[in-house]
Amino acid sequence: PASNLIYFCTLVKLLVPQCVTGDKGSCLNGLIFSCDEPAIPLTNGDVHLAQAQELWSTARDKPVKLRMEASGLGSEPPMTIHQMFMSTVQKYGDYPALRAKKDGIWVTLTYKEYYQHARAAAKSFLKLGLERFHGVGILGFNSPEWFIADVGCILAGGLATGIYTTNSPEACHYVAHNCEANVLVVENNKQLIKILQVRDQLPHLKAIVQYKGELEQKLPNVYTWAEFMKFGASVADSELDVLIDSQKANECCTLIYTSGTTGNPKGVMLSHDNITWTASAAGRMINLKMAEEELVSYLPLSHVAAQVQDMWICMRFAGITSFAEPDALKGSLANTLRDVRPTSFLGVPRVWEKMQEAMKAVGAKSSVTKKKISDWAKGIGLQASYNAMNGDSSVPWGFTLANALVYKNVRKALGLDRCRSCFTGAAPITKDTLEYFMSLYIPIFELYGMSESTGPHTVSWAEGYRIMSCGKVLTGCKTKLDKPDNDGIGEICFWGRHVFMGYLNMPEKTEEALDTDGWLHSGDLGKHDEDDFLFITGRIKELIITAGGENVPPVPIEDALKEEVSIISNAMLVGDKKKFLSMLLTLKCNIDDNGDATDELTPLAVDYCQQHGVIASKVSEIINKKEPAIYKAIQEGIDRVNAKATSNAQRVQKWTILQRDFSISSGELGPTMKLKRPVVSKMYEEDINKFYVDLTIITQVQL
Repeated sequence: PASNLIYFCTLVKLLVPQCVTGDKGSCLNGLIFSCDEPAIPLTNGDVHLAQAQELWSTARDKPVKLRMEASGLGSEPPMTIHQMFMSTVQKYGDYPALRAKKDGIWVTLTYKEYYQHARAAAKSFLKLGLERFHGVGILGFNSPEWFIADVGCILAGGLATGIYTTNSPEACHYVAHNCEANVLVVENNKQLIKILQVRDQLPHLKAIVQYKGELEQKLPNVYTWAEFMKFGASVADSELDVLIDSQKANECCTLIYTSGTTGNPKGVMLSHDNITWTASAAGRMINLKMAEEELVSYLPLSHVAAQVQDMWICMRFAGITSFAEPDALKGSLANTLRDVRPTSFLGVPRVWEKMQEAMKAVGAKSSVTKKKISDWAKGIGLQASYNAMNGDSSVPWGFTLANALVYKNVRKALGLDRCRSCFTGAAPITKDTLEYFMSLYIPIFELYGMSESTGPHTVSWAEGYRIMSCGKVLTGCKTKLDKPDNDGIGEICFWGRHVFMGYLNMPEKTEEALDTDGWLHSGDLGKHDEDDFLFITGRIKELIITAGGENVPPVPIEDALKEEVSIISNAMLVGDKKKFLSMLLTLKCNIDDNGDATDELTPLAVDYCQQHGVIASKVSEIINKKEPAIYKAIQEGIDRVNAKATSNAQRVQKWTILQRDFSISSGELGPTMKLKRPVVSKMYEEDINKFYVDLTIITQVQL
């Protein structure tokens, strides 16, 4: 078959240069690489692949067979990170690449400078003793140094490994030990202290580099960033070039560690081709233009979503990455967005919810006239957004005026006036939040994927989205719904060149994720509509199976309650193997500078209390008094949700309000603010047991 011939030719590197560069004069190329847009020419005209027999690997140095297609985007020539980087540098070398503020002033690196810095870092890593396929752990907030360390590590033949800044010393040790890190790059003294606590337990560690500030004390094999960047000056360029040229597109170059909510984190092995192909496919699907994109980097780069967007898609399309301040999620992000005015923006659901809450709080203080104008404009905006979503270019009467009075001003205030695409992903988002932004004529496009699919598997964009859908499958990839039920709901399985290599040193876990045919099993449940838009209906591991044997997906019930009762911040349904469902609730409260939830209610929560005749400013005041009006409002919200339940087993019968809201620092939320259910279940085991241990205990207020 043609596909076998293609793969064989690629393996033994018999493809002639014009086939690789997209020369239409080659009939072989027309068969192999036919595509709507010419492939990026490779720097030296070679396809770099190592011989491989299997689609998966759990050994750091073992290559994999690629899921190549016979035609279309899935047939594009594989390339290494260096080849993709060089392609951009050669064409757009003088264009800005990275921007960060230093002493309040934006400092810019061009693509040529970025590349030169990455090479210098690569030589320093080699001088420090970085061995092939060993890790370089990077522990810190997003910055040019983070990018340079990551790319430099890959050029030097190492495995770039992000470590979450919220990790404990023990969690940092696990990742650094698992990836056999030779070098750890840390942001500041706070992160350095964590590593110093576990340094003696890391036999492969040879050096530590601190990229912000001066060292508080001089220690052996601990370097400042300036010292590090000069350290490899004696390494010959030719030595680095030989190493770069030896790299193969089907070899591992990056490790993404999962959050580890159900055990130790797993090291997701990503190949050069995983990253370069996905960056190209995702950007082209949403119609990105070369050297026209600018974004703000603020989400954790150790998470696949931020890394693929901020680093790799930007590199592929010669975009500008501007770095937010470290306190971005504590309030400064809004200022950075207004300063940068990005052309695209990715926010996890909690970020969009916070924006929504802030705008509602401002709106609550507006005059009666302004509120009327706002409500009128939102009605028009929602209808116009639904029209656009359904392919109807018409807008309601009054849209032009509403746009001038409201939408443009809101976009400008948010810093999104240049933004062509607003995205969300990494966790479920509520319909309430989506419709709120649609009413302001700001559609939010949902993405879906996982670390194991190099980020995106389905994509929504301006020309293809449906509310509450996570979009259509990435061009060149495939979706299969395994074991569908009568409603067409089955486990979502992935196929394509974005599918990971395997979990580092975990063959059993890898076999659980990848079936014998090479399909990646997501663990998520979903269905397609008649237009092939994918809708997520739940997660297999999150399904609550009641004592009566009924399967209950928790997220729809939790989201429905949050929409009904706006004072609720987080809701978690419990009741696995129990006779009925119960719920843990938290109220909306302010977050302190350390990221911890305080006892103080947010302005919106205070307003909610006042609307119900209650004067309260703290969560504890409501709980200690079991404030009747608030408890009644919550119970009535639950009653409305229960009224829509498809069966008695899906009704919430008991609930309690917890003393404080969930947060990343306290452990209930992951780095992208996704609920960590096993952790919450363990932390609040006593509260959960009270629902069921003594059935005479009444947790609902009888009014």
